Amino acid sequence: MWDPATYLTFEDERSRPFVDLLSRVGAKAPADVVDLGSGPGQLTATLAARWPSAQVLGVDSSAEMLASAAPLTEPGRLAFAEGDAATWEPPGPVDVLVSNATLQWVPGHRALLTRYVSWLRPEGWLAIQVPGNFDAPSHALVRELTESPRWAGALSGAAGRTSPVAGPADYAEDLAALHCRVDAWETTYLHVLAGEDAVLGWVRGTALRPVLARLGPAEQEDFLAELAPRLRGAYPPRPHGTPFPFRRVFVVAQRQAA
Repeated sequence: MWDPATYLTFEDERSRPFVDLLSRVGAKAPADVVDLGSGPGQLTATLAARWPSAQVLGVDSSAEMLASAAPLTEPGRLAFAEGDAATWEPPGPVDVLVSNATLQWVPGHRALLTRYVSWLRPEGWLAIQVPGNFDAPSHALVRELTESPRWAGALSGAAGRTSPVAGPADYAEDLAALHCRVDAWETTYLHVLAGEDAVLGWVRGTALRPVLARLGPAEQEDFLAELAPRLRGAYPPRPHGTPFPFRRVFVVAQRQAA
């Protein structure tokens, strides 16, 4: 289960990559826009504001996220629907397809790019952003703890063992082979997070979800109590907040007309 409130604790920091991604999408007046993995919907709503004549559809697999997004619905302009990024199909052709911080949860997602491009109208746009920080301490320390003697029985493999995402060049090659013009890049943001055990709070809203899901409430607290000092050692708090480098991978592709 997703907790929208926990996820939105660092809303500004999580929103910035979406803004940077969409800044490279050159669609002028799209009719049909899809946000695949729309989460709590606040960023999906910005798509409706940017393109007032478009029908914008946010798709997410989480009932909790969809419930959080529901008040943002605007009949005829902005809607939300349940769907899995690996299996969902749009009702018709799409002018802009956005997937922000979602595909890292979908095993083998590069194989889905062919399907995604096939949904686009000629000159349509595909915009993808995925976290690229799997090898950072925020994730490596979680993996290390899940494989420790105390936790390996319940948690072995829960945090993954290999990076679920590729690099910009890999995605660019995939999409160029699908007759797209491609703009791919990576950025490492230096977030300065407020609050006590801020990095723990960040990963608790995302990367820790599959780990904590295997544990009961008391075990969850024990696990977090072991993880917190490790994260504080890797990301020492400063008087102004906790510096937290975070790498992300971006790909914007435009389908070429036949």
